[in-house]
Amino acid sequence: MENQTDNSDGMSAAPTVLDLTSYQVHDLESVELPPSLTELDLTTNRLSALDPRIGQLPNLKKLSLRQNLITDAAVEPLSSWHTISDLEELVLRDNQLKKIPDAALFKKLLVFDISFNEISSLNGLSNVSSTLRELYVSKNEVTKMEEIEHFHELQILELGSNRLLVMELLENLKNLQELWLGRNRIRTVNLCGLKCIKKISLQSNRLTSMIGFQECVALEELYLSHNGIAKMEGLSTLVNLRVLDVSANKLTEINDIENLTKLEDLWLNDNNIASLEGLAEAVSGAREKLTTLYLERNPCAQSLNYTSTLRQIFPNVEQIDSEVYA
Repeated sequence: MENQTDNSDGMSAAPTVLDLTSYQVHDLESVELPPSLTELDLTTNRLSALDPRIGQLPNLKKLSLRQNLITDAAVEPLSSWHTISDLEELVLRDNQLKKIPDAALFKKLLVFDISFNEISSLNGLSNVSSTLRELYVSKNEVTKMEEIEHFHELQILELGSNRLLVMELLENLKNLQELWLGRNRIRTVNLCGLKCIKKISLQSNRLTSMIGFQECVALEELYLSHNGIAKMEGLSTLVNLRVLDVSANKLTEINDIENLTKLEDLWLNDNNIASLEGLAEAVSGAREKLTTLYLERNPCAQSLNYTSTLRQIFPNVEQIDSEVYA
């Protein structure tokens, strides 16, 4: 068990962090919980109930119950533990929850993680504090984006591996930096005018078009692999883009990225690009900057002098497909 203390005055101070990760305990009966604790990490144990003493820790800021056996009924006491109402980080990832837990009590909450559960609806998020900066609800069974409009301070939204069909209700999330929506059933891009966003993942959805990113001028990373996109378009305004992944689509040529001067990583593997002809012009803006290029499993990867041609076009390239150059 890991206790962290401050010994700067030469005396043993009260512990502020208790880390019980992977102790496989079924309860906390034999564990001392000092009132000085600010962080309690109970990751990877066998807990099926919450020890009521957790609710008596007045300084607690971070509580992780990740990878336990917590059910909806087991988490209910949390909503009435007023002593820990200043909690800033609550992690309930990888448990047995079927609905959003009641977190209304925590008016200073910054991080809320309920990924890897069996949650089918976002009903209940409207009660979560608008102070929230990071929300993780990946790997659940959510079918609709709802009750997120009040998260004006939100910076990271993770809803990957759910059953979402439509992107919606994002227009108020003006501070959003990262949006992770991979492995859903989304057919159309709708970013509701978000201009500050820096990372977007829509991998493994049902997109057939790239149209919809034009206003996201601050975008630095865009992941669109494993969709049904046939044409590269709507990218010319994304002048801050560093990473573009459009692998495993239906592309036949490279378009609309010639003025992306900051592009470092370009993933085009597993498409239908026939020839390397015109590649230099297509990626002209990033010829000096590009360090990673994937084109394997395209017809053009069978070209004579494939690797040497690419290294000639991109003088600073460090990796072509799986081949890394010193």
